Amino acid sequence: MATARKVPLRRLVGLASLRAVSTSSVGTFPKRVKIVEVGPRDGLQNEKNIIPTPTKIKLIDMLSETGLPVIEVTSFVSPKWVPQMADHAEVLKGIQKFPGINYPVLTPNLRAFQAAVTKKMYSMGCYEVSLGDTIGVGTPGLMKAMLSAVMQEVPVAALAVHCHDTYGQALANTLMALQMGVSVVDSSVAGLGGCPFAQGASGNLATEDLVYMLAGMGIDTGVNFQKLLEAGAFICQALNRKTSSRVAQATCKL
Repeated sequence: MATARKVPLRRLVGLASLRAVSTSSVGTFPKRVKIVEVGPRDGLQNEKNIIPTPTKIKLIDMLSETGLPVIEVTSFVSPKWVPQMADHAEVLKGIQKFPGINYPVLTPNLRAFQAAVTKKMYSMGCYEVSLGDTIGVGTPGLMKAMLSAVMQEVPVAALAVHCHDTYGQALANTLMALQMGVSVVDSSVAGLGGCPFAQGASGNLATEDLVYMLAGMGIDTGVNFQKLLEAGAFICQALNRKTSSRVAQATCKL
């Protein structure tokens, strides 16, 4: 990473100008990664102040313009437990549906989740199983061990990872997952997030940081980085808070 410091700052502004690091020596990295943007749901569900529905809709529309292939819109959960998601129907109805983009919603069923393990979920017909480090305490070593065990039961093509950044390990854990062949990653614009059911869990892996890293590795995402930065800036301004994305913070200083 020492050579990265020698790159002129002006070159960090746009991904198009970055020289991709050759991955020819690491054959396990995927050529393309599907990013599942969870900001509108996982990123906002733990906010104490209720966010206006039009703000949520605008955020989702701005994320759609970035080219993200999957945007998790909302959660059909009881407002008693997650008040922030009480407007799920209005949000889902109000957003623009861009061609080629999927807009899933979360429909939690805790009893079913507790009764099932990854292998059973896959055998029941789940096309994709996202393995989450909800409280963000994992390390690359633990990620490798977990994936090694799960991949004995489920093909890696059916796996995704969802890493929180409580201990600053989200990007490193994701990199380990990519090295092991995982090509689907959950992330949240501006690093927003937290879990209302897991006290102390901080934000998700920032989508800006993930896209920046993947671009530098020559891995395609199909995401417009500048539009992604704009979406992050919008929601941070709406929430009156600083972005948790290190890349976004750096670009604002240039």
